[in-house]
Formats: sequence, structure tokens, C-alpha cells
Amino acid sequence: QVHLVESGGGLVQAGGSLRLSCTASGSILSINIMGWYRQVPGKQRELVAVISSSGSTGYADSVKGRFTVSRDRAKNTVSLSLQMNSLKPDDTAVYYCSARSSGYGDSWGQGIQVTVSS
Repeated sequence: QVHLVESGGGLVQAGGSLRLSCTASGSILSINIMGWYRQVPGKQRELVAVISSSGSTGYADSVKGRFTVSRDRAKNTVSLSLQMNSLKPDDTAVYYCSARSSGYGDSWGQGIQVTVSS
């Protein structure tokens, strides 16, 4: 199994920056793709950014040029980060870290609130 824990959310003014972090533990050797999703009440969870084990990245059109996803490997953990710049009120959501693993499917973090005030 893969266990994910997010940190770094909070309240920021429009135009500001936040950095989200996610630490993956457990069966980290099985992790392929990691990513960030977000969800607002009443709407479906949507993809924000993904990164493969080789470092290839993909972004939702709404965040391209503003958000940067990265990942790093330590001995027993994998760290996933999301640098969010030029934040807009529309970026307000609960953000979730995810990991797709061979043999374990998709794992999710508990979610972390990001609020951007206008």
C-alpha cells in the first residue's frame, strides 16, 4: 500500500503563492504516476497536474504557466510538490495528492484546503 500525507495549504490573497507538499510512504517502489487533483463542493474532482516516474509532466489548461509540479525520492519516501503562483480565486478548492501504483491502484491523500481571496 501507499500512504499519502499532504501539507502546505491555507489562505492567500489573489496573486500570491502557495506550495503544497505530499509525502508518500509504504510501497513507494510501485509508484508510477503521481499527481494533484482538486475539488470544489458540487463539482467533480479535476486533474491539476501529473508527473511520471521519469519526470514527464502534464497540466490542466487553467494552471499552465502558473503551477509547477515536481517529485523527489528519498530512501523510504517520495515527495511530491505543487508550486502555485499567481493564484486566482478560482483556484480555491480542496487539493488532493494521488499516486498510481502497480498492483495497488490509486491512492489518495486526505485533502488540504486552499483558499484564494479576491
